[in-house]
Amino acid sequence: MKPIVVTGTDTGIGKTVFSAGLTAALGASYWKPVQSGLDALTDSQIVAALSGAPVLPEAYRLEKPASPHLSAEEMGVEIDPRRLALPEVQGPLVVEGAGGVMVPLTRETFFLEVIAGWKCPVVLVAGTQLGTINHSSLSLRALKQSGCDVVGVVFSGAAEPDVEATIAEMNRTPHLGRLERLGSLSRESLCRAMQAIDLERIRRAL
Repeated sequence: MKPIVVTGTDTGIGKTVFSAGLTAALGASYWKPVQSGLDALTDSQIVAALSGAPVLPEAYRLEKPASPHLSAEEMGVEIDPRRLALPEVQGPLVVEGAGGVMVPLTRETFFLEVIAGWKCPVVLVAGTQLGTINHSSLSLRALKQSGCDVVGVVFSGAAEPDVEATIAEMNRTPHLGRLERLGSLSRESLCRAMQAIDLERIRRAL
């Protein structure tokens, strides 16, 4: 069974909440290889709380909430892409990227290059706010041009049917559904919200 990678058009777009819901729905383990920012709850801690699933330790835990290459440089370390080889687990594995598709891991390596090297199916999480057509289209084209198997795009935020349809149709990418921004976030509310996502299409990609 292949791992599945969750990436996004930007940071703060809803990747972690979706990753938690997907991890629970698939009965998967979760891995966030690079965590930038340790001041608040980490993405791994959030996913553990929302999914109750096994969470693997990060390869890099970086203190500064910034692009991974800048956060690593501030700590005097350099991210080695070889340390980001996919771990072996029993059953499905959800892997969440850091920031957006083109976030730098070093001065020479974008996260996209690592994602492409994994050769796993990818889900893009995109917001529905103004500007998302541009950001989503650029991200989808970058993923596809790098040879990634894009399962589809999941939207996060208020419903914008015309915008969502434009992104899916013009980029020839399946619309996997939309995850509402939940006022009260819990395992139960997230599980209900995930019913709007085409989980069967994602399962078929594994």
